[in-house]
Amino acid sequence: MMKRIASYIISGIIGGAIVTGSFFLLGFNEKQPIKIEHVSGTPAVSAVFTTDKNGDIVPLNFTDVAKEVMPSVVHIKSTQIRNVQNYQYRSIPDPFRHFFNDDIFERFFGLPFESPSPSPQRPRGPQTRVGTGSGVIISEDGYIVTNNHVIDNADDIEVTLHDNRVLKAKVIGADPSTDIALLQVRAGDLDPLPLANSDEVEVGEWVLAVGNPFNLNSTVTAGIISAKGRNINILHSQNAIESFIQTDAAINPGNSGGALVNLRGGLVGINTAIASPTGAYAGYGFAVPANIVSKVVDDLLKYGSVQRGYLGLMIREVDGNLAREKDLDVTSGVYVDSISENSAAGDAGVKEGDVITQVDDTPVKSTGELLEIIARHHPGDKVKLKINRFGEELDFDVVLRNREGETKPLRKEERDVLTILGVELEEADKETARRIGIEGGVKITRLKEGKLKRSTDVREGFIITKVNGNSVRSVESFVNQLEKIKGGVFLEGVYEDYPGKYYYAFGM
Repeated sequence: MMKRIASYIISGIIGGAIVTGSFFLLGFNEKQPIKIEHVSGTPAVSAVFTTDKNGDIVPLNFTDVAKEVMPSVVHIKSTQIRNVQNYQYRSIPDPFRHFFNDDIFERFFGLPFESPSPSPQRPRGPQTRVGTGSGVIISEDGYIVTNNHVIDNADDIEVTLHDNRVLKAKVIGADPSTDIALLQVRAGDLDPLPLANSDEVEVGEWVLAVGNPFNLNSTVTAGIISAKGRNINILHSQNAIESFIQTDAAINPGNSGGALVNLRGGLVGINTAIASPTGAYAGYGFAVPANIVSKVVDDLLKYGSVQRGYLGLMIREVDGNLAREKDLDVTSGVYVDSISENSAAGDAGVKEGDVITQVDDTPVKSTGELLEIIARHHPGDKVKLKINRFGEELDFDVVLRNREGETKPLRKEERDVLTILGVELEEADKETARRIGIEGGVKITRLKEGKLKRSTDVREGFIITKVNGNSVRSVESFVNQLEKIKGGVFLEGVYEDYPGKYYYAFGM
């Protein structure tokens, strides 16, 4: 067997030498007539050989893997229906803007890129916007993973399976901080894709990207893992976790939410973004690691929201310049810039100026790696940090906390009203109220992921004056009224810079 493999490899080398020699001869015989021939056969075999982790020679063949994984990847169509009469356009998130020009937004998301300002010239009546992407079946009972930006704010989600069945999908939950969403469809005979351990993925390893670019269903491309732990700053969320797997497998608009798989057919990541000056493939694709996906899915199913542990630190990556500036004894790791109030790491003994070099048994060289490792833990979990403090190696046991500084997970029903709505509010000051002609109200100062963002087109700056016809003067009165409502909520209010009243409705 080894002699036969060796002969195949030698044949491949001879075939390559023939091609190289052909270019050499043509280059030095420019005056000779060139004869073009159509080759119907080659001296080399169809398979290329490589070695596995055990050093055994194996054929590099993508056909079996492609056949195995394609039935697990679906096409997703998300539809938004908006009533233009009350329409306030929420612009596409700024994180994606530096990757694409304005025309690319329409091609990538199926949405026009527009100004966030209200436009009184728009025609009245409903308008439909359609976006497309991909998804991955992960269980036989119909759970599908995709990107949050594929289904964000969708009023209707339609899934097309590999066998062309078309099904309606329900959103089980979403996590904008990792750009992962979980859907479910009712169907039998599904082909789930097993999740691989993304920690074991190595740079240089062959992978396949499977998805539906440009609505071309069931497209497979091949490449390698180019890098791990990439933080490319596209998720401008306060709690964003970016530790992308980078690949040169071709990823294009429509691949979002699709599968990145290894040659054993395991899901190593969910394809999420591309870096490109045009919006089309330019050699740089990024996927959310499967271990992060697994944590998000488990939390959404168990708690209804993602439960994430926090160290309570402001951090940055160590490089040669920072090491010189801060007189550090290491040139890699994660530098502790400052410590937050009620910090889990700070209370354990970590100080400003420390460099985190390891979490448990895993070395960390970048902020992305540290954030990914910590994000896999729940509040209450204990981690061991290895710290370099100006040359001295120290170990600290840290009990992680949630965003509220507690060590227990918060179930969905335990979250307060403002968290469920996804807003931060403040009372409208008297001068503003007098200037715009209202008696008072509460102003949305920050809009986060929640019911208002998913169900309405409200924008930051909206001043709520009434809830279901009852006047609102303070944040406390607003919360008290909402806590008593079991059904629909009807908000009335104004914007400082635009005339007229605006109305938004959603269900509690």
